[in-house]
Amino acid sequence: MIELTLDSQHVKIEKGELVSYQVDTYEIIHQKGNPGWRNSDTEMFPIIGPTDKANFRIQTLQGEAIQDQHGLLRELEYALVEKTETSVIFEKKYVKGTKVKNSKFPAKSTEELLSWPYDFTFKKHFILSENGLEVAFTIVGAENMPFMLGYHPAFKLRSAISKIKTDTKEISLKEIKEAGSKALPVLKCNSLTLIDEKKVQIKTEGFGNFMLWTEVDNMVCIEPITFYPYAVEQKKLNTGFAKLTSRPQIYKVNIAL
Repeated sequence: MIELTLDSQHVKIEKGELVSYQVDTYEIIHQKGNPGWRNSDTEMFPIIGPTDKANFRIQTLQGEAIQDQHGLLRELEYALVEKTETSVIFEKKYVKGTKVKNSKFPAKSTEELLSWPYDFTFKKHFILSENGLEVAFTIVGAENMPFMLGYHPAFKLRSAISKIKTDTKEISLKEIKEAGSKALPVLKCNSLTLIDEKKVQIKTEGFGNFMLWTEVDNMVCIEPITFYPYAVEQKKLNTGFAKLTSRPQIYKVNIAL
């Protein structure tokens, strides 16, 4: 367990996963083991969304990739790169064509091994400051490598009447639950506020969209995404790809009370 502290802010990270973020004694992050979801955060890369109806195949310029729901990144382990009292960097590296064991097989998938036809390096950087907690992602890989990126944090709720507010509307927990497994899209949006016992503001750079998901009253996933995957058929998921440039691609999420 890695801990970061700055004044009244306290963060706990386990193997690259954000398992706690407290300001004073107010816990912001959904606690593992509580109803709703077995994790507290994860990433969706290099794709977002399910692939079962596309036979777990995604088209790329380098050929067909075998990908399960939300991509293979989550099947890799983070390595610790650097740590200070208020920041920490983790990294995952992938070599193109490497077969990765699929944790969904055989219970939820017919594919035992996943693969991607490109090299990439993926860094996750936690930074505590007076402005809150920043979670930044840096992606380095071959120029024109296609990808989607989603960050999947879960937030603790204390009220069934919690809501989410954007610049243009308010979204109830009931609406999010009714959206079901496809999640509720909030498109062309870079910031929103979770209104519970206290207000938690989530601001992003680079993503451009969110999707919201929960099945319970005690947590909600507020997920910055580059593409909403349910907007297309699974066989056309590749139409939602962004592409890497020659420079590192950086995406940021700031969480603050």
